Amino acid sequence: MSLPRLGVVIVTMGTRPQELEALLASVEKQDVPATRVVLIGNATPLADVTADVAKIPVEENLGCPGGRNVGLKTLRESGEVDVVIELDDDGLLIADDVFRKVQQLFAADPKLGIVGFRIADEHGHTERRWVPRLRAGNPMHRGLVTAFLGGGHAFSVPMLNRIGDWAGEFFFGHEETDLAWRALDDDWKILYEPELVLQHPKTSPARHAVYYRFTARNRVWLARRRLPLPLALVYLGVWIILTLARIRSFTGLKAWCGGFVEGMRTPCGPRKPMKWRTVWRMTRLGRPPLI
Repeated sequence: MSLPRLGVVIVTMGTRPQELEALLASVEKQDVPATRVVLIGNATPLADVTADVAKIPVEENLGCPGGRNVGLKTLRESGEVDVVIELDDDGLLIADDVFRKVQQLFAADPKLGIVGFRIADEHGHTERRWVPRLRAGNPMHRGLVTAFLGGGHAFSVPMLNRIGDWAGEFFFGHEETDLAWRALDDDWKILYEPELVLQHPKTSPARHAVYYRFTARNRVWLARRRLPLPLALVYLGVWIILTLARIRSFTGLKAWCGGFVEGMRTPCGPRKPMKWRTVWRMTRLGRPPLI
């Protein structure tokens, strides 16, 4: 059982220099070193980063998925990486054996496509929204799931070679779901492993109107790209109801409605709806593609 070679991708906008420095230090201290660490500067020159990593500044902000695609392309072209670990620039690896455990998981199962880390705040608490299953009461429950969190995860390079990279046009929001659904539809497994912890500050993503716009637009794009027509209609209907029940801000609701219309009117990329057997597989895993 050969152990895969590990690569790391981190995307930053240069707005969290202290957190980024701490993250890079936590990557460096891992007891199994990464073969390559790539730092992508989204519209930032990375001039102040002193860590010994590959630095790739890009002139425009490509969004998180677009920036990560630059890193994935770099690692793929190197030919030196079998598994890619992606980490948020304000995250922190609090244990030094994370990479070793990732390596062992992928070595043990060639059909493992994605491993999702457990996200915890500085007090060790994991919020319900950070657990990738509907029944999220116990964040320590390990198992196969249908989703993963973008803050900390690992990808099989052979999987990416088959299903493609991130949907860069999403820019922000639901790009994880798009990639997870493609992986499941190609018969790869997604494992939630709570022993792999990324410490992350507790913040709410719903603090700007642009969040509501991208959330609505990308959810419509997701349904148009990946769901059979009957499920797409139900999926969007469910989320309209949930959104109306949850949003307390008129500004947020207005931005959400604008994003929904944008999602219906604008190109969303090629349509390739998932197979019905994938729908059934997701249902058996506890999360049909409706919520």
